Amino acid sequence: MDLSVFSISQLLVGVAIGFDLLSFQFKERRRIIACLVFSCLLVASHFALLGYWTATGLGLLAALRFGASLLTTSKKLMAVFIIASLVIAALTFHGILSILSCLGSICGTIGSFSRTDKRLRQLMLLATSLWLVHNVLAGSPTAVLMEGLFISSNLVGYYRYYCRRAAKLSSPP
Repeated sequence: MDLSVFSISQLLVGVAIGFDLLSFQFKERRRIIACLVFSCLLVASHFALLGYWTATGLGLLAALRFGASLLTTSKKLMAVFIIASLVIAALTFHGILSILSCLGSICGTIGSFSRTDKRLRQLMLLATSLWLVHNVLAGSPTAVLMEGLFISSNLVGYYRYYCRRAAKLSSPP
């Protein structure tokens, strides 16, 4: 079977989709983030195969960022990752795709250093929306599907842990 580079890139995203869907079905912040580390590495490889260097660099940085955020929620370290995102985007700048991916990276950085899974979920929703637009413009259909599913999974998890629970607590016995 002779697979094209594009096909291989789409397969990598397909595997990343599994980690993304799994991630927000966990309640524990550490499990969510562990899944996201693996997903980021696969997605960065996907973008490297497609030649999108800002997204590749930011994807690798995101894997490091998520790994670091497992150990600490330090705002100083968060600032280092935000600055690193800006540097990567500046060094690899290629128009609107670089801007969208950088903004997505910054939102993801703030989310991953949040102390609660609720805030993590909220900021990842914003970050993922920016990456969704990026992936549409980059022409990667599987990456678009991945972000759409990631948003859906995040919203389902958010509903399960926050909206449904709040509704149960406010309803009369």
